[in-house]
Order: sequence, then C-alpha cells, then structure tokens
Amino acid sequence: MLKMDAVQKQLLQEVAELHDIPEGAYNLRANGESVGRNSTANIEIVSKTDVSGIDIKIKSGTKNESVHIPVVLSESGLKETVYNDFYVGDDCDVLIVAGCGIDNCGNQDSEHDGVHRFFVGKNSKVRYVEKHYGSGDGTGKRVLNPVTEVYMEENSTVDMEMVQIKGVDSTDRKTIAELKAGAKLNVRERLMTHGDQQALSTYQVSLNGDGSAADVVSRSVARDNSYQKLDLCVNGNAACTGHTECDSIIMDNGRILAVPSLEANSVDAALVHEAAIGKIAGEQLIKLMTLGLTEAEAEEQIINGFLK
Repeated sequence: MLKMDAVQKQLLQEVAELHDIPEGAYNLRANGESVGRNSTANIEIVSKTDVSGIDIKIKSGTKNESVHIPVVLSESGLKETVYNDFYVGDDCDVLIVAGCGIDNCGNQDSEHDGVHRFFVGKNSKVRYVEKHYGSGDGTGKRVLNPVTEVYMEENSTVDMEMVQIKGVDSTDRKTIAELKAGAKLNVRERLMTHGDQQALSTYQVSLNGDGSAADVVSRSVARDNSYQKLDLCVNGNAACTGHTECDSIIMDNGRILAVPSLEANSVDAALVHEAAIGKIAGEQLIKLMTLGLTEAEAEEQIINGFLK
C-alpha cells in the first residue's frame, strides 16, 4: 500500500494515473522523501550520493518494461531540486513516467525543480511522459522548473509527451537534445495557463548526424491574464530534417509569444517552422451552440479537443 495521505494520492493520480503501487520499477517521492522504490532484474534504481536524486540504469535489450518516478508536494513552503539520470542501454523499448503535482494550501511558495538527463543507447526506443499539475487554495505559489536533457545514440527514438493543464503558477521549462545519425525525436507539448500564471518553454535541439530528425509540436491555451513564451530552436548540422510548430489559442487578456529559430549549418539540412496563434473562430462556437451548448460550454469543448 502507498504511504501517502489522500491529497498526495490524488496528486499521484493526476500526474501519473496511479491509484496504487505500479508494476515494474518505480521511485515514488513525497515532500522531499522517497516513500517507495522497486528495482527489477533489468532496471536498477539507486540513490545519488552527491546530490538529491537517483540514477536509473536500464540494461541493454530491455523491452516492454516501465519506470515510474512521480513526485508530489503537499507541504507549503517546500522547495527542492532533484537530479535524475537515465542510462538506457542499446536495443531497449521502455516507458518512463515522471511528472510532479503540487498542492499548496498555505501562504508560502512551493517549488520543485527536476533535472532529468537521458543517455539513450543505439537502436533504443523510449517513450517519456511528464505531467505537471497544481491544486490547493492557499496564496502560496506552485512553481515547477523542469530541465530535460536528451543525448541520443545512432538510430534511437525518443517520444516525449509534456503536459501542464492546470494549477501551476509559474514554470520555466528547458529542453536540450543532441541527436546522432539516424536518431529521431518527437515532442508533443500541451499547456494551459489561466489567472496570472506564467509559462516559459525553451527547446534547443541539435541534429548532429545524417538522417537524424526532430518533430517538436506545442499546443497551448492562454486564458485570463496569463502569459506564455515559447522558444523553439533547431540546429541542423548534418543531412537532417527538423520541424517545429506552435499552435495556440488566446482568450480573454492572455498573451503568447512564439520565437522560432532555425539554423542550417549543412546544405542538406531541411528545417521548417509553422505557427498559428489566435482566438477561437466564431463559426466553431456557433456550430456547437446550435446543438444546445452555451457559449462557455462550447468554448470548453473546443479547448478540451484542442489539447488532447
């Protein structure tokens, strides 16, 4: 059984879809302490000795296994930085589920800064899911500043799903990726801000090997007085393909700034950026309202479908 209270269990469900101890390897962290850990024959989790964090070592040839490392904070005023390194051997196929949920009912800011580094072996495939969620009625802020570094060997594939839909007052996300020949990176970011929330997201992707490819797509909604900034930088240093996309909806007094940066350092680099930022089209609302929905209900249905 999980050694967590009801609030912590609810946070765990929101960020990792877990109702109980997961199968396979896991490290569950609550209010700065490990509350459960399990290694398997192919996946070893060990504590770092110099800083707060863990090393996750996945043996070559490991397939159809998972690692869960979610974090929950329910103590107001708690601030922590955690360093987690993933060493994925060659010829693997694994699922890694991270994420952080913060419930702050106090008047002090709560903050979790997670630094994740991935070293992905040749021909390996990794699916990485990271969800951020905030709750609580206190005046203290819920702050999340994740850093993700991905170093990919030849012909490896990493699929990343980055989600932040509710309750995070401030976030500054940084993602760095370096790809060797034949490596493929696919990122799908989904983000919604409301109130006076602020979200900054920066991607720095270097396509260093022939046949490497990156596809980075961000979908977001900015409501109320919230602000978002998206920096998408792709460096094509070989015969490679890179695609970035910003697809965003603004509502109320929301603001969104998209800053694309494509740098081709090889004549065989093919790089493309697409962007669309604007309000919900009136004809979309009218169509749904003819089915009996109010304007507010129609807006919510469009947003829910947009962020799926």
